Amino acid sequence: MGWFSVQAGGLNRYLEELHKALREQGVAATAVVTGPLPEPVPGVVAAGSAAGPLLPRLWALRRATGGLVRRSDVVDAHFALHALPALLGRPRGVPVVVHFHGPWAEESATAGDSRRTVRAKRGVERLVYRRADRLVVLSEAFRRILVDRYGVPAEKVRLVRPGVDVERFAGVPDRGSARRALGLPDGPLVLCVRRLVPRMGLDVLLEAWRRADTGAATLAIAGDGPSRADLHRQVDAADLGGSVRLLGRVSDDDLVALYAAADVSVVPSTSLEGFGLIVLESLAAGTPVIASDLGGMAEVLPALDPSLVVPPGDVAALAARLERALSAPGGLPEREDCRRLAEEHTWALTARQVRGVYDEAAAARRSPSTASPTAVAGRRGGRRPRVVVVGHSAALSGGELALLTLLPALEAVDVHVVLAEDGPLVGRLEAAGVSVEVLALPERTARLRKGAVRPGTVPVGAMWDTADYVRRLARRLRELQADVVHTNTLKAHLYGGLAARWARTPQVWHARDRIAADYLPRPAVAVVRAAVRLLPAAVVANSSSTLATLGSTGRRPVIVLPSAVPADPAPAGRSRGDGDELVIGCVGRLTPWKGQDVLLRAVAAAFPDGGARVRVVGSALFGEDDYAAELERLVRELGLEGRVDMTGFVDDVPAQLAEMDVLVHCSRTPEPFGQVVVQGMAAGLPVVAADAGGPAEVVEAEVTGLLTPPGDEDALSRALLRLAAEPDLRRRLGEAGRRAAVAYEPHRLAPRLESLYDEVLARR
Repeated sequence: MGWFSVQAGGLNRYLEELHKALREQGVAATAVVTGPLPEPVPGVVAAGSAAGPLLPRLWALRRATGGLVRRSDVVDAHFALHALPALLGRPRGVPVVVHFHGPWAEESATAGDSRRTVRAKRGVERLVYRRADRLVVLSEAFRRILVDRYGVPAEKVRLVRPGVDVERFAGVPDRGSARRALGLPDGPLVLCVRRLVPRMGLDVLLEAWRRADTGAATLAIAGDGPSRADLHRQVDAADLGGSVRLLGRVSDDDLVALYAAADVSVVPSTSLEGFGLIVLESLAAGTPVIASDLGGMAEVLPALDPSLVVPPGDVAALAARLERALSAPGGLPEREDCRRLAEEHTWALTARQVRGVYDEAAAARRSPSTASPTAVAGRRGGRRPRVVVVGHSAALSGGELALLTLLPALEAVDVHVVLAEDGPLVGRLEAAGVSVEVLALPERTARLRKGAVRPGTVPVGAMWDTADYVRRLARRLRELQADVVHTNTLKAHLYGGLAARWARTPQVWHARDRIAADYLPRPAVAVVRAAVRLLPAAVVANSSSTLATLGSTGRRPVIVLPSAVPADPAPAGRSRGDGDELVIGCVGRLTPWKGQDVLLRAVAAAFPDGGARVRVVGSALFGEDDYAAELERLVRELGLEGRVDMTGFVDDVPAQLAEMDVLVHCSRTPEPFGQVVVQGMAAGLPVVAADAGGPAEVVEAEVTGLLTPPGDEDALSRALLRLAAEPDLRRRLGEAGRRAAVAYEPHRLAPRLESLYDEVLARR
């Protein structure tokens, strides 16, 4: 449309920032916009006038783009009407990427335009979208609009989040200085930055403000547009002139100061919100945002606090959330947490992802077979590749929880899960939007313990069940048109690998277990190590320690991909006074090798006269009830009655972590990865972990945690005494651990797995 410095608007801001980031990354990007430009901008061509008649404007754009298109590798269209002249005249071999910033026709309809105008705009949009090799959306909501309302094939659509210039907001003034510079009052300040049009929901905001008990707070609305006069009338009619200020359009510098001055921003849109760049801008300034449950806002803000999202148009809900924000202690996230979330959305990252879409579109235009196998349409029917994940258990154990966390972050493939039993994992996957089914394995075989895998001890019935299951699973894989079979558990590696071979589909083996004699019977170790040389096309290991136990993997692709840990914000930890007992916790399945008894003995030795409590979170999952009973007896023998909480299974681990001062991981044998270690770090807890296996790779000794030899009660006791005596050490380790845990968030790990799928399919 226009250049942002001349013509304000979210689309124009996006174009300007993306253009800048692409050029900084070495892309020869030329932006063609409607003029005028007050002064030349490198890489920007201004054609015609945004205020001029339509046909001359389109002709000027056609003249400006003709030669550029012929010399370009990719055309990227950001507004259907202005892109149409360039696309109609482009050479056939030039690929087209379309950025879908919103349904132009529907926006026109909500603005009250005639049906004829709306139909004409929709026709222009369809014409442009049909010519696109790939389309970029800023939110899942807009992906659905493109597919459902415009009939765009889903495999052509790519989600790329927008960015924010975090450096621009790095030096924002403090609230007091910002308010004095802008002439704003000292009391609580709520900010709304919007174009003043009906769908922005400003009338809803004003009505919510009238109803809410906001005390001495001020609402400042920055922006201009056709609804300005209506809003002035609404303010006067409700007698809100003393607490509401309509600021009009503000400069970029003043906008930064406004974000810094505000206690909270509000984005009350009622429809057709693609993402809302102002959300990221506000967060980058450290100011939390209350927003409608629309578009990208509803997809990003819950990571900070789910209550920041309210139903669109719901006056009562918005009024209640404003009251809580302005009056309740802890009613808003901390400014540091807001900035941290914004820092995950940089324009450099957006530009890299957009460049990937350009490459993909160019490859698809040249030849579908040369494009990225996961990013292009797959090998059957022009769709995205289908990855069928196979697992044997539906219990909420470590590998299953890691799967649940990672799968929703995979965006370049269609994922379907096949489980051999029903259980709580099924409902969790469905709630996360992951397609899942149960292809039941007979219970006598599904419950067969790994200790039974010895010569002459495997029941004949189990062998028959497994053979029949391999046949049924292979048939199901063919019905699902699987492109990759991703096996997630040890049993699934074996029967899933055989079924994948039968279905002639490559297998990715996700190793989450150590293949060693201290974990499996020796015959089982031999079987698994032989299978890993024969069955999979690629191997994923959750740690280098796990990978080392697999033996030779041949020349197949291998990656180490740590288990993903949810990016949910940790709840506020408990407030511990000087006289309070130290709460030491451990989280995990109750089984001898996890070593909960080691922790109990260490605490009894370190704190014989009190001063510490133990919280043991977890239950016996796989027939290990005897060990749970043994722990209860040990509590009595050690004289720890009343000082040990055995919670059993809990659904909300972060809430349990918030009740702890120290998290202990005390496995006797090396842990393959140890997700709970990262969860504890993410919660800001000092972590004491066994110096073996995955935890030893996660924890940097004396920096993000403390390490002790596995099973060494004396060493663990000394570490706990040290943490009890040194609160500064606890705080330092917790803060460093929280920073380090960011690397394990699912959206950071998913692209690495998708790249492995690429390689597997390319080799095929």
